[in-house]
Amino acid sequence: MINYKMVNYKVQIKPLVKWAGGKTQLLDTITKFLPESFDRYIEPFIGGGALYFFLEPEKPIIIDKNHELINFYRVVRDNLDEMIEELTSYKNDAEFYYYIRKLQPHQLTNIQRAARFLYLNKTGYNGLWRVNKKGEFNVPFGKYKNPKLIDRENLMRARELLKRTEILFGDFDMCLDYADKNTFIYFDPPYHPLSETSSFTSYTSDDFTEKDQIRLANIFCELDRRGSKLMLSNSDTPFIKELYKGYNIVKVYAKRAINCRPDKRGPISELIIRNYS
Repeated sequence: MINYKMVNYKVQIKPLVKWAGGKTQLLDTITKFLPESFDRYIEPFIGGGALYFFLEPEKPIIIDKNHELINFYRVVRDNLDEMIEELTSYKNDAEFYYYIRKLQPHQLTNIQRAARFLYLNKTGYNGLWRVNKKGEFNVPFGKYKNPKLIDRENLMRARELLKRTEILFGDFDMCLDYADKNTFIYFDPPYHPLSETSSFTSYTSDDFTEKDQIRLANIFCELDRRGSKLMLSNSDTPFIKELYKGYNIVKVYAKRAINCRPDKRGPISELIIRNYS
């Protein structure tokens, strides 16, 4: 049984990719609300996986609907040296960036695909992963002077964790196949928009709609009935508060790091929702 208070803090694994809504800055807050112990850890919207890499659970399950992200984690687990070798020839300039961006992932090997994903994530504007309805990555060149594309030591530490991780491509409802009363599940879905004009930037070719938020809340309730320990992050809106009425809701504040307007990157409230005290 994992006790999060016994996590080794000496050498933390940093998230391998930058991800909108990533929880690195909120880890100190989130860890205050973790259950004291659990046997299995599941994260259905893994994204950058800040909490997953922080906890380094024994036999975790991570799930995501972003095929490029899941392929990347699998390649880090199984073919890290080959991916690093592929990346050594990549250049940080606009011409090369747009050449790599134009490549069709399905025409590449898994290793080339993972290298492309990491390169675009580290050198694209604002560290944003965004695709259009056709599933095409469309973020412009970031113009960073010296982005750290290969953090070999961190990648190697992450590989050891990923080797004991079940990495699944698919919908968040897959967690229903694995959860029981000894499971802790952390949900960090695409957030509900704060207003009708604040459209969500999609990480996949499918937007996360209000119907998906409702479906997620229903799965949250089903898992609660099973006795699983649940934590969910989402935006501080009346819609989300109503969906999770009756559960333990705490307001926290996070700084938005990814926004096209600097004046919109200040602290903003969001919710941590739990089914336990």
